Amino acid sequence: MLEESVYVDAHTLESFMRDVFIGLEVPKEDAGIIANVLITSDLRGIESHGIQRCKMYYDRIKEGIYEAKTKVDIIKEGPTTALLDGNCGMGHVIAYKAMKMAIDKAKKYGIGAVAVRNSTHFGIAGYYSLMAIKEGMIGLVTTNARPSIPPTFGSEPMLGTNPLTFGAPTDEEFPYLLDCATSIIQRGKVEVYARINKPLPKNTVIDDKGEIMTDPNEVLDQMLERKAALLPLGGKGEDTAGYKGYGYATVVELLSAALQEGIYLQDTLGMVENGQKRLKVGHFFLAINIDNFIGVKSFEKTAGNIMRELRNSRRIPGEQQIYTAGEKEYLAEIDKKNTGIPLNKSLQKDIKIMQNELGLSKYKFPF
Repeated sequence: MLEESVYVDAHTLESFMRDVFIGLEVPKEDAGIIANVLITSDLRGIESHGIQRCKMYYDRIKEGIYEAKTKVDIIKEGPTTALLDGNCGMGHVIAYKAMKMAIDKAKKYGIGAVAVRNSTHFGIAGYYSLMAIKEGMIGLVTTNARPSIPPTFGSEPMLGTNPLTFGAPTDEEFPYLLDCATSIIQRGKVEVYARINKPLPKNTVIDDKGEIMTDPNEVLDQMLERKAALLPLGGKGEDTAGYKGYGYATVVELLSAALQEGIYLQDTLGMVENGQKRLKVGHFFLAINIDNFIGVKSFEKTAGNIMRELRNSRRIPGEQQIYTAGEKEYLAEIDKKNTGIPLNKSLQKDIKIMQNELGLSKYKFPF
């Protein structure tokens, strides 16, 4: 982080975010869920989806794009499945309730699958996989998003960054948790680079002519005009297998839109309903009860052995350590619980705006 950043303890930030949403008339319990999803992201080192997103949600609630009071309707339900409608409420709350429903079904029947339509941005997908892991289950989560990724050989953004998230318990201090977009870099990360005025890594974004872009502010501007696209995992063309990232992004789109008769591709850019702009997305949640296959302890031991063998395999000369998914986030959480969450100048400004507009004077931030 740059020297201009200051550090604020996680408990204070979580409390502040909860009070921000309560100030916007989000019910107290729901505000607590949202704040916990956001601070979990910061603690795990995923800066693009933590406190940085708070002002975005704040603005969208004020503009009526998101409903402050979340109403979730059950459209269809069976023993192991359900289809929910989030009615453009707060995505974190909708997702929390959907995964809770999937977990409850898995406890009873071994598996639970819940599809959601008419939801909104729900923060880090990994949060909901962690919910399943804490219950001794495997958790898989997907969501579609605003168009950012072009199809292979295309330059027009069509698919969202569409995370495909998978988590499983192990016998170690941390679970296996793969929480990542199907693009090389996601929009939130571009926003982080823009906030700190740092150029993007090469070969992550292209313009409408297929040329590489590295200026994050230019990328954000051009994305609004649909003249910039984030490359899928594997990159541009087929030489480095960009079709794989494109393919998995499409899988996410199918699970997040087709199962629920939800919106997809270009419609995620927004639509106007009864004079009000809406930004809708869909989600899919899967919980698998390990006990319905073998004992959880046995699974955790095997999973742990796999992780340890991977980390102990031969390294490239000069490299000190091999990691498994979820390990760096676990280490980041330990560190940030001690040091606090870094806030750059741009974030400090956003926090002050929300604090002053809502009269949250009880918070004495060091900026």
